[in-house]
Amino acid sequence: MIAAPLVWTAKRGTLPAMQTPFYFDDTLVRFGVFAGLFILFAAIEYVWPRRRLVVSKGRRWFTNLGISVTASLLLRLMAALAVPLTAIAAALYAQQKGFGLLNAVDWPDWLKIVIALLVLDLAIWAQHLASHKIPILWRLHQVHHADRDIDVTTAIRFHPIEIGLSMLWKMVVVIGLGASPLAVFLFEVILNGCAMFNHANMDLPRPLDRLLRLAIVTPDMHRVHHSVYRAEHDSNYGFNLSIWDRLFRTYVAQPKDGHVGMRIGLAPYQTSSPTRLGWSLWLPVLGYPAEESRAPRGPADDAAGASDTRR
Repeated sequence: MIAAPLVWTAKRGTLPAMQTPFYFDDTLVRFGVFAGLFILFAAIEYVWPRRRLVVSKGRRWFTNLGISVTASLLLRLMAALAVPLTAIAAALYAQQKGFGLLNAVDWPDWLKIVIALLVLDLAIWAQHLASHKIPILWRLHQVHHADRDIDVTTAIRFHPIEIGLSMLWKMVVVIGLGASPLAVFLFEVILNGCAMFNHANMDLPRPLDRLLRLAIVTPDMHRVHHSVYRAEHDSNYGFNLSIWDRLFRTYVAQPKDGHVGMRIGLAPYQTSSPTRLGWSLWLPVLGYPAEESRAPRGPADDAAGASDTRR
């Protein structure tokens, strides 16, 4: 635990810092964790891949990384034009003003952190569900699903506008909940790490997969979510914990066509187009209408839903 109060450090630009001569740069730590895990999972999926890739890895990686960089630049622009648009900044604001449920109760810090981690994870699950159910949000989210392969870079393939909206939603939840800056920092590190893990094209031993998915989302579990079948990509919305999909009956255990034989992506975009950066960024505007971009439900989807185990 950090015993000293967390304070804003404008010089560092992000939070948190301790009221001691030692300054904790959360941006540097998050980037370090991200880079370390990215390299680790990329190496594992290179040595033990689950599936053979179907399109050019070089073009995909250039595009997926390019989308991520564009999203980061958009967030920086938003922050330059307004208040710091980060979830940790929102947590500090709520802490200073006494906003939020957890700031109104005198509970142990560890308990507040656990509650915050659970509530934030549920909030991201709900946001992901909404991005599939609300047409205008799906137009943005389809950029993520258009990727015809799934690997560690798919975890950062989100349209910049979707990233911006996601940050605003996270800030609303953080302020309403009164989550501490430390809890938000831990959640964001865990979220990024888990997203890269469950998008990685790694071949986990089946017994290990069955054990892990009792608590967290595994690569095999999340790969179902990237199936071309609508009945399958409208399932397994979790990024961190697997309990929400089981609780809300959106859990699908395995893809109908198997992990090696299944098709990844969206039916209208089974071409090389999703590997192009410009095409991917303009897809929400120039692509298929929201419903047409999703394979309509048909016999194949009904069979997929019937053959999978829902918990």
